Amino acid sequence: MKYSYLVFLLILLLACKESEKNTATDAETIIEKVKIPSLNLGQANRLAELPLACVDVEYPNKLGQTLGDNEDLKSPKELHPAFYGCFDWHSAVHGHWSMVSLLRQFPDLEKKVEMEDWLSSSISKENIAQEVDYFHGKHNKSYERTYGWAWLLKLAEELHKWDSALARQLTGNLQPLTEVIVERYIEFLPKLNYPIRVGEHPNTAFGLSFAYDYAVAVGHEELRSLIEQRAKDFYMNDESCPLGWEPSGFDFLSPCLEEAALMKRVLSEDEFKIWIDEFLPKLKDKSFSIETGKVSDRTDGKLVHLDGVNFSRAWSLNFIAKDLLEFKHLKNVANKHINYSLPSIVGDSYEGGHWLGSFAIYALNSISE
Repeated sequence: MKYSYLVFLLILLLACKESEKNTATDAETIIEKVKIPSLNLGQANRLAELPLACVDVEYPNKLGQTLGDNEDLKSPKELHPAFYGCFDWHSAVHGHWSMVSLLRQFPDLEKKVEMEDWLSSSISKENIAQEVDYFHGKHNKSYERTYGWAWLLKLAEELHKWDSALARQLTGNLQPLTEVIVERYIEFLPKLNYPIRVGEHPNTAFGLSFAYDYAVAVGHEELRSLIEQRAKDFYMNDESCPLGWEPSGFDFLSPCLEEAALMKRVLSEDEFKIWIDEFLPKLKDKSFSIETGKVSDRTDGKLVHLDGVNFSRAWSLNFIAKDLLEFKHLKNVANKHINYSLPSIVGDSYEGGHWLGSFAIYALNSISE
């Protein structure tokens, strides 16, 4: 009787092991390994067409301007001699970032000379002085807060990293505006009692991430320390982010993933692992997946935002996975998102073409980082 009982237990144990093995195998088979996209010279030449096609296009234009009197009624180029194209100020800024990023990575770009000539004429001392004057206007204290601010610092960071005589010249020319933006962050962040958690421009986590990258790159300790503290103030106690609610219809940022990527920046590795287990525990699941944002009409300036959410999700997922083996599977999810949107953005209507190239380049850069 005792022998029969032991045999029964052994059979039961082997059956459980086989069941676990089959379950693991089933989980592995449903995970589709997608092609890893890359930013090579051919792709860079293709993507370079997007900023070149918009940085000098003054109209249509969305100024986002508060009018104080009739004197403020001027053309985009009069108001913003450096960043007047690409439909709006922030898109013009990250169009310039796109050029700098591509030139830094690919010295043999087909349109290298054209891009360098544009950057030299656009980011001139005179033009930047006028941009600074605009930010000092009575009604412009919150202008482009914080999305445009973040991209301006990302441009400054990219110039800082580019080892070339042109980059050093442009860094010097841009510096007065860079300093204004840094000052605006330092003034504003202590006043912000609650983070902004939307999936569009005002998202606080996105604005802090790019500013933090700049502060780290150039060694600006005051800005870095302030962002670390405010990020912890805003997000340290967050739990169970509703990723299943995303994306909203017009999102180009993921509130949950942008927040997670910011906290990965400001916390130690051990602190982040504890925090992410409470905030997005499902990310650790090797079978984790999230459906790409589906674009129904790329001629609609709002609906095409969902291509942007695919790229920004990708860069956030790749940053979360960086140097953490337990999150390595997120890279495959990121690749799926890039692959969905990348083929459509070149040759797209102006509604997407004026900004999506920058998102694509930043997402592709995140693969190798």
